[in-house]
Amino acid sequence: MADMFTVVIIGIYFMVMLAIGAWASKKIKNTEDYIVAGRSLDFWVFVLLMIGAVASGMSLLGVSGLGFKLGWPTIWEQIFVPLSIGFCIIFFGVKLHTIAKTAGYITVQDYMAHRYQSPVALRTLSAVAGIIVSLIYLVGQYTAIAIVLIAIFDIPLWLALVIATLVVTAYTTIGGLYAVAWTSVVQSAILLIGVCLMAPLIIFKAGGFTSVNEVMGNINPNLVMPWNPAGAFALPYVVSFAVLLMVGLACAPHVINNILTIRDVKFFKWAPVIAFVAYGIVMFLLKFSGFAGAVLVREGTIVLPTVANAGDYVILKSIEAALPVEALSAIFAVIVLAAVMSTTDRLMLTIGSMFSWDIYKKILRPDAPDAKVLSVSKIAVVISALVTMLLAINPPEMLAILIWMGIGTMLATFAVPLLAGLYWRGATGEGALASMACGLVAALLFGFFNYFKVKALGIDFAAIPLHFSAYAFIISIIAMVIVSLVTKKTDKKILDETLTGWYISK
Repeated sequence: MADMFTVVIIGIYFMVMLAIGAWASKKIKNTEDYIVAGRSLDFWVFVLLMIGAVASGMSLLGVSGLGFKLGWPTIWEQIFVPLSIGFCIIFFGVKLHTIAKTAGYITVQDYMAHRYQSPVALRTLSAVAGIIVSLIYLVGQYTAIAIVLIAIFDIPLWLALVIATLVVTAYTTIGGLYAVAWTSVVQSAILLIGVCLMAPLIIFKAGGFTSVNEVMGNINPNLVMPWNPAGAFALPYVVSFAVLLMVGLACAPHVINNILTIRDVKFFKWAPVIAFVAYGIVMFLLKFSGFAGAVLVREGTIVLPTVANAGDYVILKSIEAALPVEALSAIFAVIVLAAVMSTTDRLMLTIGSMFSWDIYKKILRPDAPDAKVLSVSKIAVVISALVTMLLAINPPEMLAILIWMGIGTMLATFAVPLLAGLYWRGATGEGALASMACGLVAALLFGFFNYFKVKALGIDFAAIPLHFSAYAFIISIIAMVIVSLVTKKTDKKILDETLTGWYISK
């Protein structure tokens, strides 16, 4: 069990998050305040919110765990994950923010319904798909929080999940995006500063960077190669992996909806660069910590638990071994919690927003008063937390795999309708429906076959050369192009209103 100092530090951190939620609740006057913070976020709050939305459980536990297991061939995610923020702001943010200020969008589904002239069918499919993929991704976040609490307090998984659910649900439900944004400021700052202090200690404990590479090479020469000779993280896989992370994360509902919250579009000028540099440094340090963890395990300095997802514990055990003062482990435990909670709360709010605004308000009850929509959103946040808590009771072998499944489904479902909608005037509503439906079904099928190593039609889905999402993404593109070419074109007035064309800004 954790000592009293650790309990106090973790308790203080949780109380600060709840206090921010209570403060933020006083700023909530209507649904717009709850979902997009009244479109009032300033530059640094927005930048840290974007980092916090992308800095998921994979960032600390998954990134280091993957580095521990597969070594240097996985280094590419350290480039493409931070790039996703820039891709989102540049290719989606500039246009959508400009349109949203005029049209009053609350969610990206508002844009979909407007651009494709589909206020019911596409909005419904987009919202339902968004809820599904967000739930998949959210399971990974609750798993990550539970891993941290189990490691700190030596408690059962179910109890760790209950504690995580209660704290995150409380401040998200009462404070909406104001709470999510300002807790992300705290959480992202803790993450950035903490990793820069923590990672060098782990690498030094393992003998330094050069020594770590030498030991990894002795364990397996493939661990120090830029990519694997075949299979996962071979060169074709890396290419598909780049698209998965950079574009898939950029169009993730909990990331792209943040662009509607910023106060001034001019903030987009430097936000991509600053977010990429700051988060890129953190990602590389975490990967190197995973490399060092492999050395510490080989030397017997740390011992991982005998569970299916043991690699996800490597950074926690490495921190314990590297810190000169045992009591400091509580402080670094807060760093890990900050990273995983910063995405969890945003996902929960996104699910609540899509259900309350896009399904309840826009489809089921168009005449619903704003206060009722706000209440439904809060109820949906609570339900999403409870559902994902139950789903997280049986965690996957590797946290990164589950999170990639969520990102892959986001890529196949949303990337084509969004990119085609913004940049191709020939994209039609029927094309968007076909693209989104085919992409979602294909991603779920390919993901299922890949994860459970299914062999069918002469294909070994566990050994396909590209990440499974690449095939679903291609199917989504084909569906968009074919159906758009044979259906009625969108009104020119709508295309002009939604700034559709081969430009980023005018």
